[in-house]
Amino acid sequence: MKYYVIAGEASGDLHGANVLREIARNDSSAQFRIWGGERMSEAVQTPLVKHYKTYDHMGIVEVVKHLRTILKNIEFCKQDIAQYKPDAILFIDFPGFNLRIAPYAKSLGIKTFYYISPTVWAWKESRVKTIQASVDHMFVELPFVKTFYESRHNYYVDFVGHPLLDSIHAFTPQYSYEEFIQTYSLPQKPIIAVMPGSREYEIRENLQTMQAISHNFSEYEFVIAGMSRFSLEFYKKYITAPNVSVVFDATYELLSKARAAIVVSGTATLETALFGVPEVIVYKTSPVTFYIAKMFVNLNFLGLPNLIMNEQIVPELLQTDMNSKNLNAALHDILHNNNTRQQITQKYTELREKLGNVGAAKRTADLIQTYLHA
Repeated sequence: MKYYVIAGEASGDLHGANVLREIARNDSSAQFRIWGGERMSEAVQTPLVKHYKTYDHMGIVEVVKHLRTILKNIEFCKQDIAQYKPDAILFIDFPGFNLRIAPYAKSLGIKTFYYISPTVWAWKESRVKTIQASVDHMFVELPFVKTFYESRHNYYVDFVGHPLLDSIHAFTPQYSYEEFIQTYSLPQKPIIAVMPGSREYEIRENLQTMQAISHNFSEYEFVIAGMSRFSLEFYKKYITAPNVSVVFDATYELLSKARAAIVVSGTATLETALFGVPEVIVYKTSPVTFYIAKMFVNLNFLGLPNLIMNEQIVPELLQTDMNSKNLNAALHDILHNNNTRQQITQKYTELREKLGNVGAAKRTADLIQTYLHA
């Protein structure tokens, strides 16, 4: 079978790679054509059509700035699909792009699968109509998302469990704490992980405030989870404090050593929770983007741990609330208040139970094979 696969960011590339490996195990003759990143490419030894960093534009302002490029990529993708003639297309999250491609793929008679639902339960619920019309099978990662689709829209979906459970289960620390600080030339202090996001605009809007409070926590080292798609010089533009370091492409290793974390809202907030690290969730974007989003987003919380639990189990500081004074107080509380840390630990245990068992990638691949041969 020929599979066309589209993911649009680092997390989609990670989760997609796990699914592609399982598809290849189930289908020894599988061929792939991939929009994504190195992980998916390496998983099935297939070169990329395009790397996600060339088309991953998020946020209203960013999308407007790059609209011409986005439209060109959409048109090229459609032409490429028509030429490749796949038996199936697997869309992985990334709804702004994928839900423009899905109706076209469906019109060609191609089987369409979607892994990791768009957040239609939070905003743009009208997208459900597009999904119902153009996606043959949706695989969702959260139990309440299955309830949303089936009870509100009479659209059957498969709950497969959260893919992060697979990724974290497969992780084995490479270093002890002593080896970690020696390898990355860090001072021998307890570590606070600083996770400023995977997109340039997220880092630009958040990192300076995230690291600026470090002078109030001189007994700790603030360690930024850097991504090699950005240079050290890029991160240094936002670093003003002495007890701040950067380590590249070692997020899980860093989380396994951290006493606490400051995390920009996104997938990393759930990763941090699954590692059991108390965290402060932050998010700041351009005022225009935030104002427009607030008009349409119907959420009590933004961070995934709070959203899944439907209560604030870790602090969130958003937009104007994301300032040095508030961040300093929140971080001090999760570091030094034993009651707070115990409550967070207890809620993390409940959170993990809600997410199901490991094996999301295998369940997804098995279901794809079943549906393709039904």
